[in-house]
Amino acid sequence: MLVHGARFGWGWYLVVLVAGWLVAAYLTLPRLHRILSSIYVPNYFIGRTRTSDGLLGDPVNVAFAGVESQLHHAMRSAGWTQADEITPASTWRIVTATLTGRSYDEAPVSPLFLFGRRQDFAYQQEVDGNPGKRHHVRFWRCPDGWLLPGGRRVDWLAAGTYDRAIGFSLFTLQVTHKIDENTDIERDHIVATVLEGNGDARVTVIEDFSTGYHSRNGGGDAIVTDGDLPIVDVRSLPVDAEFEAEQAEARRALILDSTGHDFAPEEAARVTWEGRPLALVVGCALAVLAALVGTGRFLWQLRNFDEVVSIDTGLLSFEASAPLSAAELTDVVWVVVFGVSIASIVLQLVLALLAVQGRMLARWLLMAVLLASAVATLGFASLEAAGRVGLLIDFANLLLLVTALLALSSTASREFVADRRRKRRKRRLAGREARADPPPRTAPLPRTDR
Repeated sequence: MLVHGARFGWGWYLVVLVAGWLVAAYLTLPRLHRILSSIYVPNYFIGRTRTSDGLLGDPVNVAFAGVESQLHHAMRSAGWTQADEITPASTWRIVTATLTGRSYDEAPVSPLFLFGRRQDFAYQQEVDGNPGKRHHVRFWRCPDGWLLPGGRRVDWLAAGTYDRAIGFSLFTLQVTHKIDENTDIERDHIVATVLEGNGDARVTVIEDFSTGYHSRNGGGDAIVTDGDLPIVDVRSLPVDAEFEAEQAEARRALILDSTGHDFAPEEAARVTWEGRPLALVVGCALAVLAALVGTGRFLWQLRNFDEVVSIDTGLLSFEASAPLSAAELTDVVWVVVFGVSIASIVLQLVLALLAVQGRMLARWLLMAVLLASAVATLGFASLEAAGRVGLLIDFANLLLLVTALLALSSTASREFVADRRRKRRKRRLAGREARADPPPRTAPLPRTDR
């Protein structure tokens, strides 16, 4: 694609290059890291968070004792602002705020994972009205009964760092915040502001909670810490009884990674994948869209049929002067293209509908069809007969196919389908047991003659 794109001018080459960077930075490299990190990165608590790609993230450097409403009270009294959730609207707002230099006090933070779960919420302090510079800290509720290494019990763990600039991730090339190396300074800032804003809060420090170390976080930024862990006690602060009653169900924080000997994958899957993941829905939708784009590409190509039938690929020369006339050959090709296109669209639509319902075989077949379509698209692009418009359609279709493949093969899609399969098996087994062991019939009451 890059070689062909350069032939159409530098502007086209730049478009293809940027699109290639987007695919590599946000699709290919994250998937590669996720596969490799699942093998060599510990999947249990080691005092480090993990990125969504599986890389080691920011260090866990603060702990809190208290219920959620007390923690919110402490942070707000200390001058911190709760960060927005990541949504299309908040993402667009932080992009525009960064480009224009406007303030965004509630700017969202990227997800990090602890106990296999993303942060419950985050707080931040913007510096000088610049969204590129901010103090920020993420919070995770500790699982019931879970103890810190050494036996201390806390209610919350947190990871705080200072964003100093906007840059590129060293590992994925994504646009991200770059953090300050000395995470202990940010840790001490968090504790100091909470104590200053809440006179009843207290702090104790577990010295050498972890070995002091130099390392890098998931964005490739250098980090250094002495390994101490302050525990901030906010249990003397006011409790919002109404809020706590509403959050009663959310207090049950499961361990979704391998931390603890009583890890229950079925229970974790039930809680995590009870809703249909967005990746699966997007992957199925893109699969159908790719089929429509591919059909449009073939139909557009038939406008230049005289050029197509005289293509010399270096291995095969095909001339239109064979037994059929050009008009007859055009009719035949139209029929074949329409038939294959309609069959492809129907097949991908049926497979997508089944896959989005959690059918494992349909998901596998859909990914196989997408892979074959991607290979075919590369083959058609190499024929060099489509011109600039045809190459653009090929590239767009290839991007859709690759994105759909990555979405359908994501962890969320895979685990959701596996969980649905387990549930169907349980229902079938329950049905078989019910048929094999029917309930006992009650004896009819004796009739009495009158």
